[in-house]
Amino acid sequence: MKKIPVIFDTDPGIDDAIALSILLNAEEVDLKLITTIGGNVALEKTAANAVKLVEFFGKDVPVAAGNHGPLLAEFEDASDVHGESGMDGYEFPAPDLSRLLDEHAVLAMRRVLMESDEKITIVAVGPQTNIALLLTMFPEVKEKIEKIIIMGGSFNRGNKHVMDEFNIGTDPEAAQMVFRSSLTTVMVGLDIGNIATVSPAEAEDWAQHSETGKMLNAMLKHYRSSLQDGEWEMYDPTAVCYLLAPELFEEKECNVEVELVSPLTYGQTVVDLKHKTDRPANCVVPVTIDRQGFKQWIRERIINCK
Repeated sequence: MKKIPVIFDTDPGIDDAIALSILLNAEEVDLKLITTIGGNVALEKTAANAVKLVEFFGKDVPVAAGNHGPLLAEFEDASDVHGESGMDGYEFPAPDLSRLLDEHAVLAMRRVLMESDEKITIVAVGPQTNIALLLTMFPEVKEKIEKIIIMGGSFNRGNKHVMDEFNIGTDPEAAQMVFRSSLTTVMVGLDIGNIATVSPAEAEDWAQHSETGKMLNAMLKHYRSSLQDGEWEMYDPTAVCYLLAPELFEEKECNVEVELVSPLTYGQTVVDLKHKTDRPANCVVPVTIDRQGFKQWIRERIINCK
């Protein structure tokens, strides 16, 4: 089997943990590098959380910490949602932080890309700061990138403020730089995660079939304790789903820009789905997902982990 070479940029985060668990166990993926960014929680916590998951699965994937915060915007994390550690609800052993690379994530990404004999897909499920810095500091890496799959943005409303989705709204300038990079970019937005949900009963079912299911369900139950009853949106796992099961999505090619001026809509992704402007398409935007197909896909992935 020819494996898909991947760099995963993340800010774990509970839904990041689900996405990374799937990637670490996907037989068709060659996970070259995990990089972390300040986002759901501060950088030192996202880096520690990535190491926790690598050690939980007994893998040997390198982890590199990146930027503490956004390029220009004031940093605001989401610890009120994801908990103090970012992955509250499950007791992991203390991570061996000596596993972290001495390199900054951007330098590690450049090295891995330039040493590769084949193009690598970047899956980025946090703020786009590391990716924007990589592309602007080292434009030579573009020829080594197959595509960039982003979890972020929305063609409707937001979840950070009124119109901006958290990952894009955390560093709007970085996101705009990525959308304008001329690379093949896929924006798996908030709208898809709002469809791709998991119920408490489904998460309990995961826990009956694998240790991974027990771990993820424990974090989801902790998360749900602060929310109203209902299903849990699988935002970051949808980006991994697009990588591994793109047939579950319907998509459009269109122009995406990020609002950087208006104080009311700063960080909003302006998605020209109906080609109302003459701006050229710069992004592939999934517009819907097979909901039941996703539920089956994520269950199979998780119960087939350890």
